[in-house]
Amino acid sequence: MRRRRSPSMQGVAGEGILIAAGGRAILLQLANPPIGHGVADHSDFAARPLDRLNGTLSYVYAIVFGNAEQAEAMTARVNHAHGPVHSEGTTPKYNAFTPKLQLWVAATLYESATHLHGLVYGPLDDDTADAVYREYSRLGTSLQVPPQLWPSDRAAFGRYWNEQLALLTTDAATRAVAHELLHSRTAPLWYRAALPLARLMTAGLLPPEVRRLYDLPWSRRRERRFERVLGGIRLIYPRLPQALRHWPKNHYLRALHASALAPVV
Repeated sequence: MRRRRSPSMQGVAGEGILIAAGGRAILLQLANPPIGHGVADHSDFAARPLDRLNGTLSYVYAIVFGNAEQAEAMTARVNHAHGPVHSEGTTPKYNAFTPKLQLWVAATLYESATHLHGLVYGPLDDDTADAVYREYSRLGTSLQVPPQLWPSDRAAFGRYWNEQLALLTTDAATRAVAHELLHSRTAPLWYRAALPLARLMTAGLLPPEVRRLYDLPWSRRRERRFERVLGGIRLIYPRLPQALRHWPKNHYLRALHASALAPVV
């Protein structure tokens, strides 16, 4: 497949289709036991399944595309949300401010976004891929991840990624959170209507070993359906106008701007 040049991280992160990899990133995060139990104990996917997605997208778009004030405000908002997220004598122990846990969250966002981007557009050239990788580190270093903790290059990241995949595991609590995410009965109607496709995309994009951790159904028939959907995306999505492809990013940035202008009451 021919390698193509892209305008660095903004050319990757601005693509709305990457939201389709959101379920993949979240399930990878949940399979890290301290993160999974932190979410299980302090989030409510059943009642508010869109909260984590909205929070993550707002943070990513603010860090990548926002001005300094928006990035600072969103970082403060994330830190405030993380404040209560720590274990109280339970196992596994967790604290949302732990740099290694934040590193894994940022790693799943980078790897999931670039994985799907590559499936749709083809691989980036090495220089662009290196630039995207360096810039994605800001998703972690804008919080509590020290720069030296982010793997030094893509090869080091690949080693880190494979090591972490081997450590992932699930239990009843984290599988229940994943089930709530993929089978919500309280989300808006449009969200519930999209869940069958979201389940197919999430399962298809996950590494097979992680798919098995969640007991996600998979078969040759499902794989063929996934490949057909992916083929349709490859055919149609890149030909859409950029304004449409980048609508989610622009929507979230407008919301961040409006929230900054809103009076404090």
